Amino acid sequence: MSHPYVLLILVVVFYAGNILVGKAVNDLPPVTISFFRLLIAFIVLFPLGFRSAWQYKSTFIHYKKPFLLMTLTGIAFFNAFLYGALQFTTATNASVLEAVIPAATALMSAVVLKEQLRGIQWLGILVSLLGSVWVVMDGRIFQVAAMPWNAGDGIMVGAIICWAVYSITVKQYMHLFPSYGALLVMTGISLLVLGPLVLIEWYMTGFSIQLLAEAPGLVAGLLYLGIFPSFIALLLYNRAVGLLGASRASVFLNFLPVATMAGAYFWLGETITSMHILGALLVIAGVIMTTQVKREP
Repeated sequence: MSHPYVLLILVVVFYAGNILVGKAVNDLPPVTISFFRLLIAFIVLFPLGFRSAWQYKSTFIHYKKPFLLMTLTGIAFFNAFLYGALQFTTATNASVLEAVIPAATALMSAVVLKEQLRGIQWLGILVSLLGSVWVVMDGRIFQVAAMPWNAGDGIMVGAIICWAVYSITVKQYMHLFPSYGALLVMTGISLLVLGPLVLIEWYMTGFSIQLLAEAPGLVAGLLYLGIFPSFIALLLYNRAVGLLGASRASVFLNFLPVATMAGAYFWLGETITSMHILGALLVIAGVIMTTQVKREP
């Protein structure tokens, strides 16, 4: 299968599934979900990435600081924040807020990397921000002081910041590392980082590993998270980028809120309001404006 648009549809479905399944398995604590997702991904990646990881070990050591930053933000803590948010907020809200990431990345690139943004890109950032606030406030943006705040929407801000930092670091350094080897090492380091946090989480929540043995649905959910959004979606996306180019392929990811909303409505029974739809459209429009690249004449 090599048609790029079919590949990208599957990518969007698998990434939407990350949010939907993350919401469905929220009987598990968030760090626990992240840990087992990474453990499964590590097992899948090991035969594919070990050789290149070993060959490039001196490169990993030489660039250890930016590599560790990429690992902590993009692999260890992004999904921990996402699954933590899903303990409190809806999959719909999480997907719309996640869609703000490209605009947040552009803004952070302008501040940190001093990249020049055009007027249309600044407008896109503002429109994306308006759309995300619109969804969080359910359209009542002029009643901010009177609205009860959802902790999950606040936690999603941590996920957005993590992925924005990850994205600008990847742009600078990821080309130095082998793709499978880098993912394997990132996953391994993240397991070491999250391991102690999982034990603390289990102690504080009274979680028992026996719950997994008694709930095969949770195990199936973790297997999905560890294989499809962590690994297969990445392979398909990289293939699509090779066929279409990065700019055209990335625009397809703007449909993530649409796919997630549909799944949340039909599978999780969430209520989708006109405010959600309008907010999602604003975010998508803003991201398209923000990610416009000026073409050379």
